[in-house]
Amino acid sequence: MHLKILTLPGDGIGVEVTREAVRVLEAVCAKFGHTVKLTEGLLGGIAIHKTGEPMPPETARLALDADATLMGAVGLPEFDNVPPSQRPEKGLLGIRKTLGVFANLRPVRTYKALIDSSPLKNHLVEGTDLIIVRELNGGIYYGTPRGISGEGADERGTNTMTYTRSEIARVCRTAFNLARARRKKLTSVDKSNVLETSQLWRRVAVEVAAEFPDVELEHILVDNCAMQLVLNPRRFDVLVMENMFGDILSDEGAVLAGSIGMLPSASIGGKLPSGAWVGLYEPVHGSAPDIAGQNKANPLGAIGSVAAMLEYSFGLLKEAAAVNHAIEAVLDQGKVTADLKPKGKPLTTEQVGQAVCEAL
Repeated sequence: MHLKILTLPGDGIGVEVTREAVRVLEAVCAKFGHTVKLTEGLLGGIAIHKTGEPMPPETARLALDADATLMGAVGLPEFDNVPPSQRPEKGLLGIRKTLGVFANLRPVRTYKALIDSSPLKNHLVEGTDLIIVRELNGGIYYGTPRGISGEGADERGTNTMTYTRSEIARVCRTAFNLARARRKKLTSVDKSNVLETSQLWRRVAVEVAAEFPDVELEHILVDNCAMQLVLNPRRFDVLVMENMFGDILSDEGAVLAGSIGMLPSASIGGKLPSGAWVGLYEPVHGSAPDIAGQNKANPLGAIGSVAAMLEYSFGLLKEAAAVNHAIEAVLDQGKVTADLKPKGKPLTTEQVGQAVCEAL
């Protein structure tokens, strides 16, 4: 295959981890006989510095022209106190909207080599292998009315959680399809005992389940789900939930994996004529400006995002598996960065990327 990939390294450590992810992408494509055309664009703080806006029109054009987009991270402390429309994160929302991605997939897997890295007891996290599917375009992050009004004792902050039937149905179908290809169990997370949006969510999830009679559907309240993720994570296979719940619970998954630097993600939208998913791929971690430029960031989340891209956007299952096996081999060898608390001297970002390429 010929893969047209847009890279958006972004800010902070995004530049470093994306560099290693691209190195692994080129290595796996060379191994399996594919060719790659790489284009780099601007997003986030670096885009503001160079163009005055967090997502310039040229970036949108490049994203729509590419087969898939690989992103690093966005965000810089210097923008913390500016209006939301002028912050680097506005670029992230912009690229998601441009590509029409609506489901964020966050795999959480416990590797044997990292069991001791989790603060939870080994017998709780061992064998964890789940995917959190987070709705990406609706909910309280996008609902209106919103804002801060009034003054003094009457000053009020307002956010609105809202969902349409179609928004719920499409992300549930995505989750059911993933579950069908795995262990055929889907957990729908909501707060239907108090929220009307969750009551609609649960009703639509049940209706969509009729299309997937081979997949078991269970419902769980979000607070109980948060508890079960640390008490018995092996009970879960695929979980689907609204935007804010997914934002919170997927970060909780970092505790299971040993480090947030280990978590990849895939944001997918509709399918192309080829049957591939429109996709935006990125590690879960942020830009970590405190260690940027020091060659110490963990690139495995970004490299895992390459594996997700190969699987979801290109259907290259063997290639995706090869990358994941290489990551596991590197972990077994103890060739990791400082955040994973190696027994010996920690490796640099670049050395870990090279080790994955050698394992391939």
